[in-house]
Amino acid sequence: MGIEVLLDLASTMCADRVAVGPRDSGMTFEQLAQASGAGADLIRESGAKHVAFVGLNGPALSVAVFAAAKAGVVITPLNYRLGDEQLEELLETLEAPLVIADDAFVDRLRAEGRTSVSSPEFLRRATAGSPSAEVGPAHELAVVLFTSGTTSKPKGVMLKHENLTSYCLQTVEMASAGEDECALIAVPPYHVAGIATVLTNTYAGRRVVHLPDFSPATWLDLVKREGVTSALVVPTMLARIVAHVGESGGVADAPSLRSIAYGGARVPRPVLERALAAFPDVGFVNAYGLTETSSTIAVLGPDDHRAAIASDDEGVRARLGSAGRAVPGVEFLIRGEDGAPLGTNEPGALWVRGPQVSGEYVGLGSSLDDDGWFHTRDRAWLDDDGYLFIEGRTDDTIIRGGENIAPAEIEDILLQHPAVREAVVVGVPDEEWGERIAAVVVAHAGVTVEGPSIREWARGRLRGSRTPDTVVIWTELPYNELGKLPRRTVIGALVAGTTPGTTA
Repeated sequence: MGIEVLLDLASTMCADRVAVGPRDSGMTFEQLAQASGAGADLIRESGAKHVAFVGLNGPALSVAVFAAAKAGVVITPLNYRLGDEQLEELLETLEAPLVIADDAFVDRLRAEGRTSVSSPEFLRRATAGSPSAEVGPAHELAVVLFTSGTTSKPKGVMLKHENLTSYCLQTVEMASAGEDECALIAVPPYHVAGIATVLTNTYAGRRVVHLPDFSPATWLDLVKREGVTSALVVPTMLARIVAHVGESGGVADAPSLRSIAYGGARVPRPVLERALAAFPDVGFVNAYGLTETSSTIAVLGPDDHRAAIASDDEGVRARLGSAGRAVPGVEFLIRGEDGAPLGTNEPGALWVRGPQVSGEYVGLGSSLDDDGWFHTRDRAWLDDDGYLFIEGRTDDTIIRGGENIAPAEIEDILLQHPAVREAVVVGVPDEEWGERIAAVVVAHAGVTVEGPSIREWARGRLRGSRTPDTVVIWTELPYNELGKLPRRTVIGALVAGTTPGTTA
């Protein structure tokens, strides 16, 4: 079963519903199915063996995803924020690609002998065409997504039709969305969530609107104008939305909104608590997953969030900082340094298994072990009720004097300081201790803070060995375009002393 079948089913069940775009002028599911069929014909006529999409999220992406599947070729959304040389290097890895690119990028990608078309032109021709009945030869592979490459050269993650359809079928009911439901997507196409939301919302029969250029004000305006009922954001977006709401009264004016899903990185508990207060009638969902797992593998649902906030039980309250429990079809295993399974409440390396898990890379093959387990490279533990707690990447752990220290524990304490808006904690090389703890904090607008006072404040709330040895004040943190914070960038800047700041 290919991913194109998800659209075929939706177009049968929800033909006249709007699938993508404004409720009064968007493309219906029937029109999306016809456009993807005609788009498949265009791909075949080009002779392409791969589709590369370089552009913002929108109707052209939805058509291109299903058109590529119907044409029997693989699609790869590329990071349009990369430089020309980096984009060219990635395109060179794709066999005979048809490049579909937004007007802002298409001229940059017209290499000699390479077929390119602007995304508006592709969309125009696809929506105006009459699809043939031809279906391309089945291709096991559906999508290739390149990792962000913040710590190394980007790797192409291979997602098969089986991986993606398994994820959809296990987590979404066909045509389950109400006619009034609308999802707002603000993540880029080259993020696994950008692809997953095309598939899951289509299968559910839910209308989708996109926000290509995010700002808190435009996000809130679109929610109200389009009657958005659910939204997906990355943590930096959520923090900015909450800060904006706080400046304008403390409670968001979003009467239609029922659900906010967040994922892609850890949300500090103080930020999440402020978000729950800013959207008191909205259900929050923490969706934890990786590119290699076809998106979400664990969910902390709305009831879990509210129960944690209301509970007097510290164990239940702690779940607000968890990633939730495994989605159907996915298994978790925590392993120690020797590879042996660990029990509950014992931190170690997180391994996952299930039909939606790929773990396969272009040119590198599969990284699954003999029993089908994939090493996520995350350090985590499970509580007695199966809630998953992510401590961070295994290589983020700070080893100070032989003691393993999770940065998240210290970051959560720093974020409780009334002057601190953002914080990151890393280990920097030290001759005596192996690593010393360095914290970088960003203050709220209009607030002045000093490193020594933050450090002393933290000392009163943390064990001595976990108190930051150094506190630096920066005006902002170097998040990448996916809302993730590359810690090696922070470490490099601290070691080199190249980032402006005041050191304690």
